[in-house]
Amino acid sequence: MKFDFFACAGKDYRQYAPIFLRLAIGFGFTAHSWAKLTKGPEHFAQLLETLHVPFPQITAWVSILTELLGGMALLAGLFVSLWSIPLIATMLVAMFTIHIHYGYSSVKTIGLTPHGPVFGPPGYEINLLYIAGLISLMITGAGRYSLDAYMTSGKQH
Repeated sequence: MKFDFFACAGKDYRQYAPIFLRLAIGFGFTAHSWAKLTKGPEHFAQLLETLHVPFPQITAWVSILTELLGGMALLAGLFVSLWSIPLIATMLVAMFTIHIHYGYSSVKTIGLTPHGPVFGPPGYEINLLYIAGLISLMITGAGRYSLDAYMTSGKQH
């Protein structure tokens, strides 16, 4: 016998679940892209050039804008399934060009100083978590509290 805790009160609370994914993933993309933007896209372009990524200046801007606009769209719940595709692509590129070389774990303590732990480069764990969350949002949709739901509800009447 299956017991569904969230449906036991006669209400289906599962439509609230996507908001937590959207907020966490959307904030993550927005924060990371904002950091790249404020530090200067040319610094990110230098990293891309070191990795032999073609057209590093253009690629830096495309990546930053994709993460910034996509992250904000996730926060708002706007075109979530559509924005998930380029965001997954950025995670795959980051995973296979940078993070894959450092193994799975995203947290590697490589030393301890009087000021605290020293961390090594992150592995691809975070990339996989972002990708899994984005795929989940593509399957479930943006949820009840999203601009996607608002726009859809207006068309049904």
